[in-house]
Amino acid sequence: MRVHAIQTGTVRIETAQVAGRGHGFRRQLAMFTDPNWTDWLPTYAWAIEHQEGVIVVDTGQGTHLLESAQSCHPYVRWEVAFRIEREQEIGPQLRALGIGARDVKKVVLTHLHMDHDGGLVHFPNSEIFVARDEMRAASGWMGRIRGYLPHRWPTWFDPLPLDLAAEPFGPFMRSRRLTDAGDIIVVGTPGHTADHVSVLVQDGDMTVFLAGDASYNQALMVAGTADGVSANDKISTATLETIGTYAKSRSTIYLPTHDPESGTRLANRCIIMS
Repeated sequence: MRVHAIQTGTVRIETAQVAGRGHGFRRQLAMFTDPNWTDWLPTYAWAIEHQEGVIVVDTGQGTHLLESAQSCHPYVRWEVAFRIEREQEIGPQLRALGIGARDVKKVVLTHLHMDHDGGLVHFPNSEIFVARDEMRAASGWMGRIRGYLPHRWPTWFDPLPLDLAAEPFGPFMRSRRLTDAGDIIVVGTPGHTADHVSVLVQDGDMTVFLAGDASYNQALMVAGTADGVSANDKISTATLETIGTYAKSRSTIYLPTHDPESGTRLANRCIIMS
């Protein structure tokens, strides 16, 4: 089994989104009043070469995001910027690795923000999984108000509901095994969105933890610092504590989507040090 880090362009956001300030509505308002921007950050997607078929976790950015400045949604218009070339989309990069579209059996989306589902167009023949309530939150006019932009999805997009069972996996209270071998597990990591999930790849005595946006980087997870997007920072902080507890029980490579060090950590097998 092999996990590939696939960088699909870069993104800039305001610093108050990365590390939240205050609580409740004030916390989310800070993202719109912060004059400071991050450096350009990577947007990673992941491909797991597994004996049961390739599994992709998140699909990264798409070049259509470069049109985001034309959106009427205030966050998309003023609070985020993207850089990506067509050859940086996940489809061409998988082909360069010798992985064709039909080799990808499953796609798991940690959540439905547009830098995670922007490459969906490359997977018309794959089973696509999204947490049921994440899909519900992203749908309709309320979904648009929340910042989900479903008009960017392919017309054929009809994901399978990813329902987690009340089956603990380590300190995580809800989980679902994604493979018959039981070595790839989806766990609930709410916070960044209410139904955000992460994917754990059990590779021998080590776990590769594909964290989505559970935190923007490893240091923030270790510090227990919730991001500014989380509607409930207490839930987000509890999730980070749970991830930390898991990492103390098993050698874990922690890989958030926008951490500049994620690709290097994966390549060098760098685990979280307790």
